[in-house]
Amino acid sequence: MRVLFTGPGSAGHLFPMVPTAQALRSAGHQVLFAGSPPIQLLRNTGLPIVEIGDGSTVADSFRKLSGPENRYVADGRSEEEIFKLATLGFADHSRTTIDSLSQLATDWRPDIVVYDSFQAAAPLVAAKLGVPHVVHNFGIMSGLSMVDRIAEILADDYRVHGLTGPTGPTVIDVVPPSLGGDGTGWRTRYVPYNGGGTVPADLTSRRERPRISVTLGTVLTEWDGVRAISWLTEQAGKVDADFLLAVGDADLGMLGDLPANVRPLPWVPLAELLDASDAIVHHGGSGTMLTAAAAGIPQLILPQGADHFINAGAAEAQGFALRSASAAVDADLLTRLLDDQELRRAATALRAEINELPSPAALVADFEQLHRDAN
Repeated sequence: MRVLFTGPGSAGHLFPMVPTAQALRSAGHQVLFAGSPPIQLLRNTGLPIVEIGDGSTVADSFRKLSGPENRYVADGRSEEEIFKLATLGFADHSRTTIDSLSQLATDWRPDIVVYDSFQAAAPLVAAKLGVPHVVHNFGIMSGLSMVDRIAEILADDYRVHGLTGPTGPTVIDVVPPSLGGDGTGWRTRYVPYNGGGTVPADLTSRRERPRISVTLGTVLTEWDGVRAISWLTEQAGKVDADFLLAVGDADLGMLGDLPANVRPLPWVPLAELLDASDAIVHHGGSGTMLTAAAAGIPQLILPQGADHFINAGAAEAQGFALRSASAAVDADLLTRLLDDQELRRAATALRAEINELPSPAALVADFEQLHRDAN
């Protein structure tokens, strides 16, 4: 069986698909990943990659659409406004990949196409080839609704290829039912894939006092720096805990002199960092939230844009996370993050619910059945 995976050049959209692709390859099936820049996001996966597109990135499309404002942070925009911009940006970028993805699929002849819902060229190409296709969700939001929304924008592109729109896909949800997803296809356990990296040896040792990880994901710092954690210098020093600051190579200058209990880290795989942590403060990205959920630790979410507000709302409703505006974070809230036992019990319960789901390896049989049914 030949399975073609594809997604936009963004870690939050690509990384959730990697364990599924690796499971299929480990079972002896041929897997190929079609990616657009920055292609280096996929180079540590051990999977074969073909670059598609015109060399532009998703960020290029958003900069073109947003003009001089160049905003990622919501700044008062409604949820509908946020998703309208997301739909336009990913549609614009998907359009640059249609021809090259179509040519690749025509040449390689996959039996199944698997794609992130924001890669709108994939359902078009799958419909053109007449092969089964699978939407691989990356979080709690509906992938099917996003496929339909972007397909509407690409209606002319479908017509150019003699199509009226996407055909019905199978869906993979990576969250338990309590967190949503589409709920119409397959569910699998969220297995964190963070791209690899070196873990400082002392993080694997027993800790003398609690550790709180602080991260802003892989996109926010490019657009807004570390503004969302400007409270860190003043408030962290008042808390009896060590803060592990994981923001990659972002400029920390605006934070000033950090307290002695705040430790900036180089790139560390998030799952391993959270295995060494007692709680996490983050922006609300799906990958970060679900990696923390898989680790079973309490979360403090400071939503900034994209799907952060949806994620924060669901997490707060399920009781495993606190939610705050960045400017409202203080030492009392950070102490509550560590000490609130109801919060910790909810986080532990969610981890158990995640662990009850089938692993990506269990999906292999479903893929094989999908292929048989199509032939």
